[in-house]
Amino acid sequence: MTMRINLHDQALRDRLAGRVAAARKLLCEIASDFSPAAFASSLGAEDMVLTDLIVRDRLDIEIFSLDTGRLPLETYELIAKVKRHYGLALRLYYPRHDLVEAYTHANGINAFYESVELRKGCCFVRKVEPLQRALAGRKAWITGLRAAQAATRDGLPVRSFDAANGDGGLEKFNPLAAWSEDEVWAYILLNEVPYNALHDSFYPSIGCAPCTRPITPGEDVRAGRWWWENPESKECGLHVRRT
Repeated sequence: MTMRINLHDQALRDRLAGRVAAARKLLCEIASDFSPAAFASSLGAEDMVLTDLIVRDRLDIEIFSLDTGRLPLETYELIAKVKRHYGLALRLYYPRHDLVEAYTHANGINAFYESVELRKGCCFVRKVEPLQRALAGRKAWITGLRAAQAATRDGLPVRSFDAANGDGGLEKFNPLAAWSEDEVWAYILLNEVPYNALHDSFYPSIGCAPCTRPITPGEDVRAGRWWWENPESKECGLHVRRT
């Protein structure tokens, strides 16, 4: 995923410098004005950019991730690499075993392939419920979402109010909302940021192993996620858009 980035493109580097300055400013404001705040990292490329920015500026923002129990080996390897590179032990949240057992007993271990409803049920057990616990008591949370990633993220705001999480709601920030894929990868390469090895095997978006595949040239960057579904349904419930 990185071979086509021209790091000698001065226009790209200038755009990136502006993006980085704005993101750093926003992250500093979040740490100052919305404590306790947390960054929910999926360990994707965008999330590694934000991890690098938060650690570099020593910001008081906790970084956590959701271990669904079905992540690819490469994602677990990246968790270990983050600790070695940054001295950062990510806080991991896990699904409740009773909910996983109930879901798999009622539906089967891979029922998510059968319908959108069953897939979202699996996502709730493995991701949404753990996220709710992770965000309890927070005033703000940060994500690595970008507007250009998917049809479901078109018009993504930098800041919104999330009424579904926290204790009565909290602020949600997407510092990279306007970033392009080239800008993300230029930052990673220029700053030697560790990233998931699957990105080099045509996995631009990485989730649970059974729900992620590589893409082919010309496909949308989210085409490898829940590839058996329509693009309009490709969200897990972590990022509910309300109008």
